[in-house]
Amino acid sequence: MEKDNAYSFGMIGLGTMGRSLLLNMADHDFSVAGYDKDAEKVALLDKEGENKPVKGFNSLPAFIQSLQKPRSVMMLVPAGKIVDSVIGDLIPLLDEGDLIIDGGNSHFTDTNRRVTELEAKKLHFFGMGVSGGEEGARRGPSMMPGGDREAYRHVKHIFEAIAAKVNGEPCVTYIGPGASGHFVKMVHNGIEYGLMQLISETYEILKKGLKLDNASIQQVFAQWNEGRLQSFLVEITRDIFRFRKEGDEHLLVDEIKDEARAKGTGKWTSQVAMDLELPATVIDTAVSMRDLSKYKQLRVKLSELFTPVQPNLSETERDNFLVSLEQAFYFSMIITYAQGMHLLAKASADYNYSLDLAGIARIWRGGCIIRSAFLEKIYKAFNKDTVPEHLLLDEDVQTLITETLPGIRKVVSECVQAGVAIPAFASSLSYFDTIRSEKMPSNLIQAQRDYFGAHTYELTGKEGVFHTEWAEA
Repeated sequence: MEKDNAYSFGMIGLGTMGRSLLLNMADHDFSVAGYDKDAEKVALLDKEGENKPVKGFNSLPAFIQSLQKPRSVMMLVPAGKIVDSVIGDLIPLLDEGDLIIDGGNSHFTDTNRRVTELEAKKLHFFGMGVSGGEEGARRGPSMMPGGDREAYRHVKHIFEAIAAKVNGEPCVTYIGPGASGHFVKMVHNGIEYGLMQLISETYEILKKGLKLDNASIQQVFAQWNEGRLQSFLVEITRDIFRFRKEGDEHLLVDEIKDEARAKGTGKWTSQVAMDLELPATVIDTAVSMRDLSKYKQLRVKLSELFTPVQPNLSETERDNFLVSLEQAFYFSMIITYAQGMHLLAKASADYNYSLDLAGIARIWRGGCIIRSAFLEKIYKAFNKDTVPEHLLLDEDVQTLITETLPGIRKVVSECVQAGVAIPAFASSLSYFDTIRSEKMPSNLIQAQRDYFGAHTYELTGKEGVFHTEWAEA
C-alpha cells in the first residue's frame, strides 16, 4: 500500500501532456503522482518513470490520499464539461486550503465561473495555459498561470524548475487575477493561428506562384530559420519539407488532406476581440481560412467552373521576389504579434487583469509554439520606461515596418494579379494602411446609418449628437 502524503504534486489526466509534465517534474527531483481512469496510461507512466520519484494511480481516492497537504492537484483534461466533472469528483476528497489547477485550454469565462465556485468552498484554484506540445512539456514548456496569487506561490518553485529557460530566466510568471492565465493562452493560440496561416500562404506562393519543388521550398524555410525569421513554426516547417516515411519517395506532407482542423481557441480569440471592439484581422482571417478549407467538395466544383489562372510570379527575377517574400512574411508576422499584444492590453484594461506585457513576451521567448527571435524585440519594446499603447508605436519596430513595407506591397500586388490566394498577407497590409490613416471613410458609414436608421452622428469640432432627415434633402 502506498504511503500517505508521499508526493508533493498530483496530475489528473495522463495523456501525452500530463504524463510528460509529470516526468519533467520527476527529472527535477520532485516527488509526483498521476491519476487516470485508463489503466494503460497509468502503466505507461510507471514504465517511463521507472527509477524516478513518480507513481501512477487508477483510484482517485488513493491518489488524493498520497499527496502532501495542502494538496496541489493539476488537471490536464479536455476543456468543457469534463473539467467540471473532474472538479465535482475532487471536491468531496479535498480539504479546505487545497489547490486545483486547470492546465487545459479552458475558455476564460468558464475559468471565471470556477474561480467563484471554488472560492465559496474555500479551495484555491487557478487556470494555467501551457504551451510547447509534447516536447515542451517534457523538456521545458512556457506556462501562463493566472488566478489565486497565494496559491501560485505554493507551486511556483516547481513550475520555475520545469519551465523552458531563456538567458537563464524561466518561461513562467504569474499573469494576473481571475481567468487572466487562460485568456493570455487563448490569445497566444490566436497568434499561432495567424502565423500558421501566413506560413501556409508562403507555401502556396512558393509552390504555385514560383513553381518551386519541395527541396527548394525546404531550402527557403531552412534559410529563413537561420535569420530574423527564426521561430519554432518556421523550424518545424523546414523539417516537414524533408520528412518521408520509410520506403517512400515522396514527402508525407503531399499526402495530407488540405482540410485544416481546429480546437476552437483561435475562434475564441476572434470572438473576444470583436466583443472588446478591437480588430485582430490576421487572426480572424486565419480562422476563416481553416473553416473554408473544410468545404473541399465545393472548392473542387468551383475550380472546375472557373477558368484557372496560371500563376507566374517574377519567374525571371525569382531571387529578388524571394527577398520581397521574406520581407512580406516579417512584416505580416510583426502585424500578427502586434494585434495579439493590442488585444491583451485592451483586455487588461477592461477586465482589470493588470497584465505585464513585457513579462508575457518574456515567457513566450522559449518553450511555446509561437516562440521566435522577434519576441525579444517585443519584450524590449514593452520593457521600456514608457510602455507603448501599440507595438507599432515603438521606434525600433517602426524601423522594421518601414524596411519591410516594399516587400509586402510587392508580394500582395503580384499575387493578386497572378491569382494566388494570400488572404492573411493582404489582411496584414490592409490593417497597417488603415491603422496609420489619420482619416478613415467611416464618416460615410455614420451618414448611412443615420439615413436609414436614425442612429445619429457626431460632428468634427462640434459637441453633441446629431440627426438629419436625409430623405427630405
